[in-house]
Amino acid sequence: MAQKSLSNLLKAASLDLTSYEDLYKHFHAHPELSLQEKVTSETVAAHLSQLKAYEIHTNIGGYGLAGVLKNGPGKTILLRADMDALPVKELTGLSYASSVTMRDSDGIEKPVMHACGHDMHMTCLLAAAALLANVKHEWSGTLIVLFQPNEERGGGAQAMVDDGLYSKIPIPDYVFGQHVMRMRAGSVGSRPGTIMAAADSCKITLFGRGGHGSTPHQTVDPVLLAAHVVLRLQNIVSREVDPSDLAVVTVGSLQAGQTENIIADRAEIGVDFRTIKLETRQKIISAIQRIVEAECMASGSPKPPVITPTRRFPPTTNDKYAATQLAASFADHFEGFDGDIPRTSVSEDFSTLGTSQGVPCSFWLIGGIDPEVWDKAQGNEALVQEIPGNHSALFAPVIQPTMKAGVDALCLAALTFLRE
Repeated sequence: MAQKSLSNLLKAASLDLTSYEDLYKHFHAHPELSLQEKVTSETVAAHLSQLKAYEIHTNIGGYGLAGVLKNGPGKTILLRADMDALPVKELTGLSYASSVTMRDSDGIEKPVMHACGHDMHMTCLLAAAALLANVKHEWSGTLIVLFQPNEERGGGAQAMVDDGLYSKIPIPDYVFGQHVMRMRAGSVGSRPGTIMAAADSCKITLFGRGGHGSTPHQTVDPVLLAAHVVLRLQNIVSREVDPSDLAVVTVGSLQAGQTENIIADRAEIGVDFRTIKLETRQKIISAIQRIVEAECMASGSPKPPVITPTRRFPPTTNDKYAATQLAASFADHFEGFDGDIPRTSVSEDFSTLGTSQGVPCSFWLIGGIDPEVWDKAQGNEALVQEIPGNHSALFAPVIQPTMKAGVDALCLAALTFLRE
């Protein structure tokens, strides 16, 4: 059947999303940190099992799970959502706001919030799984719905692959996913090629010589050393990276000392950097090492610094053919679909599910900001900047039309290839 009929198929098969709106609120109010998504995973599996169409595989790479719907010959399509939340104290004031706290991997009690939209991702995929099962007479092939843990730390996709994901489920022909972003709710955007940057994080440990605050001449102050490093790192992008390239270096944490009158013996800096090109990534890694070592030498540090990688996200690169096919389906269904959306410095480990098997991937972005709020802010940069984005304690996607667009996009992506 002609692909342009997919929009009409979705409209005719529309799903009542009322119960899914309630499910979204449940997920939002009960977030779980990376590697601790046990109850979330169980809730997803329970809802998926109610559909009675999917063969369900659980506890893959931690709390990951996948549902497989085999429906005759044809392509195999994998749709992915992520499940973990962030150590953020929610300030939205919503009636279904999170008040959850959990111990993180270091045993420290932290407030927890779905500040990145993974609650919306899960809900949209569960609704899409139901709708696609309802219309299985309209397509042929195999559908996989995959719910991934530990996206925020960048390890979940690889962990699922390493735990034998593709010995449990078929290897897909295409892997698709989406992310809710600070865009107008109901809008959808994608692009061929790289859509999301690679991201690396590291912990830098700097060593000083501690002592009394009254006798700084007898010490090597790691706080002063760390301050010099932090300032110097800000020059990497502005002075060493081509302005036409995309790169970001962020110092997200700096920890040293316990009280005012004691000079500590060490400091720790948490650094995150984003790149599109592999050569730019290597340039930044080399620059960080050069700057840290030079500043330690200049300060007379008694021990060499230790730079420990803590996580790595690959770039998210959309297969040109898959992205072009999806763009045609999206443009026919979504008013104002943007097929050349700007690349973002946000990162994802989604593509590992495909690239680990040599399988093409495509990823798109959906808007989550109340259209009235978004439209009011347009033309006023100050108002635009005030709209909370991902990872903010105030981030709260408007439930509709965000959910409807997310469900439709997932269904369109699957049907584009399952009806070939």
